[in-house]
Amino acid sequence: MTAAHTTIDAIRIAATAADRLKASDIVAFDVTDLLAFTEVMMIASASNERQVLAIAEEVEKDLYLKTKRSARSREGLTEGQWILLDYGDFVIHIMHQESRDYYGLERLWRDQPTVDLQLEHPEES
Repeated sequence: MTAAHTTIDAIRIAATAADRLKASDIVAFDVTDLLAFTEVMMIASASNERQVLAIAEEVEKDLYLKTKRSARSREGLTEGQWILLDYGDFVIHIMHQESRDYYGLERLWRDQPTVDLQLEHPEES
């Protein structure tokens, strides 16, 4: 089973917003077969706390304007090291590069298929 088209479309909107604000290493995993509570996990990195917060705001803004969806929950906004945006059928992690290196979330889902984010310049993200 794979993630729904509406979920994939929404995660592409989020990835494009993150990419526009110079997020790096943007990747999304289809975790439908692995997890019961969500379909896609997206991870993006930023080089400092201010950029982490800006990317999270841009992602939330674009998802609301283009899909009328708001995050069910938001965590990590005060620290700016790791912001988690939970939209139910997908979860977005925006992480300071040091936190991403430390926690290594990719290792949890590395055996799952990745979602083609259709970014204009994927080699730069």
